[in-house]
Amino acid sequence: MADGIRRFLLVPLRTLFLCVLMAGCQVMPAQSRLETVRSVDLKRFMGDWYIIASIPTFIEKGAFAGIESYALNADGTVATTFTFRKGGFDGPQKRYTPKGFIVDSTTNATWGMRFIWPIKAEYLILDLAPDYSTTIIGRNKRDYLWIMARTPVLTGDEYAALVRKAESYGYDASLIRKVPQRMR
Repeated sequence: MADGIRRFLLVPLRTLFLCVLMAGCQVMPAQSRLETVRSVDLKRFMGDWYIIASIPTFIEKGAFAGIESYALNADGTVATTFTFRKGGFDGPQKRYTPKGFIVDSTTNATWGMRFIWPIKAEYLILDLAPDYSTTIIGRNKRDYLWIMARTPVLTGDEYAALVRKAESYGYDASLIRKVPQRMR
């Protein structure tokens, strides 16, 4: 009787083990690593950037008038101030002050952004206009994205071109949300 129960229990366990083993051997399509821009002049990159659109993080959902401001610290880190209005232009102002760390000092295009110690989120400068008027920031996971500009409004053609670039990096354009901005 005990042998019968043992065999009865072992068959499903063997099947489960084989399923787990086979699932672990499946080849999952890997996304290629994103290429950053070749070079970022940090002094030119500093200042205010209006967030035109994003694949938002949970804190950014419902953001209006988002602005990311950068200032280079004496120690080479980047003081960052992220402000926006929650839920509308008259909504409560939210303010976050993560610290940026230049990870690749050859290009200055790969940063770590720390909101909470000791975690540094990946921050990749994927696109940067030659005149530093627009930029696209992303991550290799392609889970978050920010399209930013020095002015609060882009033309439809400018915006569409930046969204197409984001798509060319492997981002799903249907996830990109415009951040309402108004002229100052």
